[in-house]
Amino acid sequence: MKVGISSPIVTAVPGNVTAWEQTAGISELATIAEAADKLGFHHLTCSEHVALPTQVAEQRGGTYWDPLATFGFLAARTSRIRLATQVLVLGYHHPLAIAKRYGTLDQVSNGRLVLGLGVGSLEEEFELLDAPFGGRGARADDALAALRASLGVERPSYTGSHYTFDDVFVRPAAKQAQVPMWIGGKSAKSLERAVSLAQGWVPFGLDLAGYRSLLERIEQPAGFDVVLPVSGLDPIGAPEKAISKISATIEAGATIINASVRSTSAVHYVEQLEALASLVELENP
Repeated sequence: MKVGISSPIVTAVPGNVTAWEQTAGISELATIAEAADKLGFHHLTCSEHVALPTQVAEQRGGTYWDPLATFGFLAARTSRIRLATQVLVLGYHHPLAIAKRYGTLDQVSNGRLVLGLGVGSLEEEFELLDAPFGGRGARADDALAALRASLGVERPSYTGSHYTFDDVFVRPAAKQAQVPMWIGGKSAKSLERAVSLAQGWVPFGLDLAGYRSLLERIEQPAGFDVVLPVSGLDPIGAPEKAISKISATIEAGATIINASVRSTSAVHYVEQLEALASLVELENP
């Protein structure tokens, strides 16, 4: 079973963040990452927001660690676990900037990058970054195609509706010949985009019935990853319930679990990971 970790500390959404996370830093995160790596968990996550308006931050939280800096540090402290952006907002970046920056991360991590990518929905942040909000879906589709043409290629070339480039060097390029790309979202369109332009879907905000309904409506190709969340696991205190929740999520269509565990400290978090690893047979990254 492939089980990844929805990383603690790197975000602080009101109502979901624990007290210990609010004062924790890179040392605690590295301890957790090292333990997850040794235990055989599939991936760690880190999402992206650059600058949130205060009113929005009151709902979504204002803490979002930068994934490139965070994963650059964790890459040096781990050896197997994958590093999954969940998600980068395509409209905030030129595809070549993603290819260069995250291709370098793929090199320094020895080919462990997973690019989670999304269209984005926070209009205020688009405006702050002077990024076009209207037409962002079509722009994102073209960016995905441009990324597929660029990742792992030192001399990429692409001609599309929004992005065109040729006769350029992007070095270092990603180590992986095909960096896995997962598309975030919770709509049928996000799953369709993932099926046609990426290798996986990493949705949010639905219940299991909602995920199952979309997955039954839209056919996925062989080898396609469906990364579904399982939150609030307590493998030490309630192991049967943890197994039941994971099993139900797999039955809903998950091929990879994105897990979060209850914890009171970084040490407790590691203990919970150890207990979870003893309950399920982890498939190494």
